[in-house]
Amino acid sequence: MKLASLKSGRDGQLIVVSRDLSRAVGAYDIAPTLQLALENWAQVEPDLKARAEALEAGNADGEFPFDPSAVAAPLPRSFHWADGSAYVTHVELVRKARGAELPESFWTDPLMYMGASDAFIGPTDDIQVENEEWGIDFEAEVVVFTDDVPAGTTPQQAREHIKLVALCNDVSLRNLIPAELAKQFGFYQSKPQTSFTPVAVTPDELGDAWDGAKLHLPMLSTLNDTRVGAPNAGVDMTFDFGQLIAHAAKSRALTAGTVIGSGTVANQGSADGSSCLAEVRCLETIADGKPSTPFMSFGDRIEIEMQDANGASIFGKIDQVVVQYHPPKAD
Repeated sequence: MKLASLKSGRDGQLIVVSRDLSRAVGAYDIAPTLQLALENWAQVEPDLKARAEALEAGNADGEFPFDPSAVAAPLPRSFHWADGSAYVTHVELVRKARGAELPESFWTDPLMYMGASDAFIGPTDDIQVENEEWGIDFEAEVVVFTDDVPAGTTPQQAREHIKLVALCNDVSLRNLIPAELAKQFGFYQSKPQTSFTPVAVTPDELGDAWDGAKLHLPMLSTLNDTRVGAPNAGVDMTFDFGQLIAHAAKSRALTAGTVIGSGTVANQGSADGSSCLAEVRCLETIADGKPSTPFMSFGDRIEIEMQDANGASIFGKIDQVVVQYHPPKAD
């Protein structure tokens, strides 16, 4: 089952999308929004599945062509967005590039921060940034959406709370990060709005590529029609989604609609490339003493997607352009 949210108000209108991403049908009579669906998942899932089956069979009343530009993020806003850094080899590489060692605890205790979830953006919405000098970068990640997760949930129990899977572009402003981290209080200004794929899918849609906690498929990132990377999201993921959810729920419950991110997908020493420009620049620094690849500029286009074994897009494509944001003029 593939779900999306038509742009409508702050929380969108829930729709069901066909497996080939060509057609859709409204589901607002079952649950007006995806947030409400996740809050009542046990009750609404059977009806949503029936609607999806009718759509596949061509028997759904009111179906219409699916347009990725007409949808918001699957969850246009969430009560909780926690982003991990599950690919520790990526963290190790970034530290190596600046001559810093990786603490041993990073291999056993996940890194995680709480991000801004008040206004996620859709798959084709522009990335609006005021200043190119802030170091505009994309980060291609896998994310999961949960139902209610009790505090103290184990990693194995946490797997049962994963209801939907999607991809995101966790946009980062790299040149703002060092000063923020130096305050030892986490990211804020360096993390603008996060964008998501057109649809989120139930784990059963992923077949053998989903093992219950990891997604074993390449993450495809293309910048200005040039492939940046295609690392496999199931390789070198030190902490799987069960572990990430359990980490987030160690001392408090997570509400339905919580979004958990994997962090930038990365494979150690892989020829398949990277999922962000920061890693590309780190590899250049290690090899040549300095980076040669610039961060993103106004007018740049970033595409992020994941394909199944037959080359079909699973979640649809994040397809965004970086544009300059102009703040309101002073009175």
